[in-house]
Amino acid sequence: MNLGNAIRDLRIRMQFQQGQLASLVRISQTYLSQIENNKKIPTVCLLQKIADTLSIPLPLLFFFAMDRRDVPKPNRSQFKRNYPLIKDYMYGLINNHI
Repeated sequence: MNLGNAIRDLRIRMQFQQGQLASLVRISQTYLSQIENNKKIPTVCLLQKIADTLSIPLPLLFFFAMDRRDVPKPNRSQFKRNYPLIKDYMYGLINNHI
């Protein structure tokens, strides 16, 4: 699971500057940077605030954070084939919503 990359990608797609998002969720920009670089692990409460600010459901944030290590070995080839398609579709839904 790569929450940092997911948060960074969503923040950029939603056209938030790092300082803007940090301010809206009431954390420092430094702390958000550490989260985005996977140096700090945010609490579920903070993840909920980030998801709410980005106008997405928290489970969708976890979906975007998935990587192949989160999938059982027998299913990794299906994940590799299908995840990018589903991810692009979900990004499309988000882009149409904002």
